Amino acid sequence: MTTLRDLRPGERGRVTGYVSDQLPPRIFEMGLLPGIEVELVRLAPLGDPIDLKVRGFHLSIRKHEAELILVERL
Repeated sequence: MTTLRDLRPGERGRVTGYVSDQLPPRIFEMGLLPGIEVELVRLAPLGDPIDLKVRGFHLSIRKHEAELILVERL
């Protein structure tokens, strides 16, 4: 399975689950729930953070958080 970190700028995916049960609560609060479509907009120059488009708004998360979110490429 692919993680959110594996997507490239411009690619889209759908959240399918999580690698670990111990996710930071803010992941859920930001709306990264199973079934939600996300688009990786861009990476910061050093690759961290990652800029995502979720439900029409931009969201930035760290690489180590993106590695915990499983996605299916669209």
